[in-house]
Amino acid sequence: MGAIITLAGAAWIGAVPASAQTSNQNTTGGQPADPTGVWLVAKQIARIRIVNCDGKLWGVVVWEARPGIDNKNPDPNLRSRPTLGMPVLLGMTQTKADQWDGQIYNSGDGHTYSASITLLNNDNLRVKGCFLAILCGGEIWTRVKAPETAQQAPPQTAHSARPHSSRAPSQRSRPAPNSRKPADTEQAETDEDVCLRILGPARLPHERRLK
Repeated sequence: MGAIITLAGAAWIGAVPASAQTSNQNTTGGQPADPTGVWLVAKQIARIRIVNCDGKLWGVVVWEARPGIDNKNPDPNLRSRPTLGMPVLLGMTQTKADQWDGQIYNSGDGHTYSASITLLNNDNLRVKGCFLAILCGGEIWTRVKAPETAQQAPPQTAHSARPHSSRAPSQRSRPAPNSRKPADTEQAETDEDVCLRILGPARLPHERRLK
């Protein structure tokens, strides 16, 4: 798979869709900004899960359209690791009410950039990075919606227990990229599992290591 995030030179996406230009205060009802959750990248080829690990935000790949490996990593020992599960947002700390600053790893070129994420509204996250503090740009990620509740489905009967579709398998509906319906490559981990995998037990507070 190619680069998960477009972070190189003129390929940066700087424009913000009109639908994303909504004040965060107008969409959160006065609640603190919270970028944690699952986000679909601009190219819709990967989902990034953002978790809070003791005050710092980390983002890991939890779904990808096609499996890939981190073959451009500057560390030869990591060039065979799968991109699924790989951290891409690194140690983001809150600097404003709706902004976090840290670093971002781009598997497309193996480089780590200074970066920031800004919650534009509940459903749009601007991801911005800078190379040598000169060339900057970014893209907009879209929040992945939670699955529909089961009560919206009609009750099953003896005749509907085994529904039949007249459509061929290739014609049946598939989950959209921004649907939370589990995919074969999507990882199911708790936030603590993600933090433990990224930071290791030695860097987590004593109370969390006991859980």
